[in-house]
Amino acid sequence: MRIAVAGGTGLVGRYVVEALTAAGDEPVVLSPSRGVDLLTGMGLDEALAGTQAVVDVTNSPKSAAKPATQFFQKAGRNLLAAEERAGVSHHLTLSIVGIDRAAGFGYYRAKLAQEEVVRNGPVPWTILRATQFHEFAEQTLAQISGPIAVAPRMHSRPIAAREVGRSLAELVKEKPRGHAPELAGPREEQIVEMARTLLKAKHQHRLLVPVRLPGSAGAAMSGGALLPTGPGPRGVQTFEQWLAEHYA
Repeated sequence: MRIAVAGGTGLVGRYVVEALTAAGDEPVVLSPSRGVDLLTGMGLDEALAGTQAVVDVTNSPKSAAKPATQFFQKAGRNLLAAEERAGVSHHLTLSIVGIDRAAGFGYYRAKLAQEEVVRNGPVPWTILRATQFHEFAEQTLAQISGPIAVAPRMHSRPIAAREVGRSLAELVKEKPRGHAPELAGPREEQIVEMARTLLKAKHQHRLLVPVRLPGSAGAAMSGGALLPTGPGPRGVQTFEQWLAEHYA
């Protein structure tokens, strides 16, 4: 099966491509490095020729509400229009668990706008919301350098990005199902504690400062709004196991 992966060179996208290849499918990576630009539409028609399904795991280069919303809306509309021209029968988008409950956070508002574009688009669709990745702790610590590190007070049920990629690679070959059951990791974690454990694993002596994001969004995140609210698929690898794999 010929399946396009928008954002196929990114963290999750690489795992989607890996899983599709292992299953004998033909992944087509949509990224600027492969001559495809979602914001201009350049190369889209050529790349999607003969494609039956598309996985969208693109990410906005900016996290502020306005630029991120503009990115997701323009890229999404261009991609869906090209899919319609190519006769694509299934569009699968990766989103985030709980963004409607923490919509005061600008990036989450942008992801909600992306979901709306998909729901109103011309191609049969599935949206899979997943929790934060185990890699999120590392991304958080990398936001600032120096002797001080900052981590948000946030409850999550983190999952390995590899497991998310595998789930997407399986789901895209099924029939479109609208909002799929939420995907989460095996157990609940505190992002601050994940960051602290990661610092120890990397032997970094930095002062970790827990912070609560401002406003209603910060209160929602620290209060568990980003946890799944119903049954759904669950990853297997714990954060400790992920650490052992990457920082043995």
